[in-house]
Amino acid sequence: MVASSFERLHGRIVSRTATVGVIGLGYVGLPLATTAAMHGVRTIGFDIDSEKIEKLKSFSSYIDAVKDSDLVEIASNGKLTATTDFTHLRECDVIVICVPTPLTQNRDPDISFIQKSCEVIARHITRETIVSLESTSYPGTVKEVVAPILESSGLKIDEDIFVAFSPEREDPGNAKFSTYTIPKIVGADTANARALAVEFYDSIVAKVIPVSSTMTAEAVKLTENVFRSVNIALVNELKIIYTRMGIDIWEVIEAASTKPFGFMPFYPGPGLGGHCIPIDPFYLSWKARQYEISTKFIELAGEINLGMTDYVVARLREGLDREYGRGLKGTRILVVGVAYKKNVGDVRESPAVKIISVLLSGGAKVEYHDPHVSQLPKMRAYPAMHGKQSVAAGSSAMRECDAIVIVTDHDDIDYRNLIAMDKLIVDTRNAIEGRGLTCRKLIKA
Repeated sequence: MVASSFERLHGRIVSRTATVGVIGLGYVGLPLATTAAMHGVRTIGFDIDSEKIEKLKSFSSYIDAVKDSDLVEIASNGKLTATTDFTHLRECDVIVICVPTPLTQNRDPDISFIQKSCEVIARHITRETIVSLESTSYPGTVKEVVAPILESSGLKIDEDIFVAFSPEREDPGNAKFSTYTIPKIVGADTANARALAVEFYDSIVAKVIPVSSTMTAEAVKLTENVFRSVNIALVNELKIIYTRMGIDIWEVIEAASTKPFGFMPFYPGPGLGGHCIPIDPFYLSWKARQYEISTKFIELAGEINLGMTDYVVARLREGLDREYGRGLKGTRILVVGVAYKKNVGDVRESPAVKIISVLLSGGAKVEYHDPHVSQLPKMRAYPAMHGKQSVAAGSSAMRECDAIVIVTDHDDIDYRNLIAMDKLIVDTRNAIEGRGLTCRKLIKA
């Protein structure tokens, strides 16, 4: 009896003779590709950015989660190659899509990167291949977008080729969890596709959790980040209320956290950043409208979190007026930390960038200091900021500022030095008092 496409592909995955292709070598794709290669799986990384490919060829990583030493180690086993030539997709038995899924200016889903990736795959895919989407999207993306484009190749889903969804769960800067140790959700719409996807991921990560369908897996990722978005919005709103009442929200959360049940601490901040929490909930609210359902919690949480940058600027204005009797115009502001979270160099959706933009539009002169971000990258929403450089610690640009806004509380920032400068400090992260320090001109925002 002639073996089926499923049986032949399953055999290659089990025997680890399958070749994996990873499309998109960013914060999700590169850690996945290196993890697969480290576990002895031949892996080809694809990206349209030739600069990334050249860096990888010279064993130079451009993200914190993958070290240069990791690339050197992988090079010794010859399991990872990187290319801009997508014709090599023909060599791949497993193809994983790890491309961005941003929002449009109207805050609707932009899945154009997924669509373009699938169109490229359809031109080169061969029989006995499984395609797994890891890019976050709305429930139904695999069924409604990915599968039809792949079938334009002339190959049949679940006969010749297979599809699955496995949401990325990367957490940049988290030393406790890596691509290998984070449990992997895997969903597919047929038993064969699910078995193939589970077998593949089980060969490169510590734990796989299968779910019944691609839509379920898509919903899992959105649920995780909606949960965080709503709870962060709640504590952000409480921060505004408690500040007006003269109550320290950080002390409240610390005390509430001593309850051994029924409470989970979330922390306020200047807004949300990163590629997940500020974006993913809007994918669900957009899809829900197609079912004539309003997502009140999601929309309200988004409204509160987006408004926190304006709250920070308002608190700065209050402090400038009280301390110096002046407004923003002509005032020299130092923004400390522009990454979206501490101890990483990722500025995607960072509230710091919006704060800088608002300050500049108000006539302020703005510099920033961030030991993890030497200069601002290209950002679709803020093209004029591209190339702006971080000022050095202890430089005249820092000393000559009139006020400091701490947006990201990196551990390797010298907070004692900031206090010694005797400037107005607006602290959005409890970076000063949270480290047991005191500041005469401190505003907690």
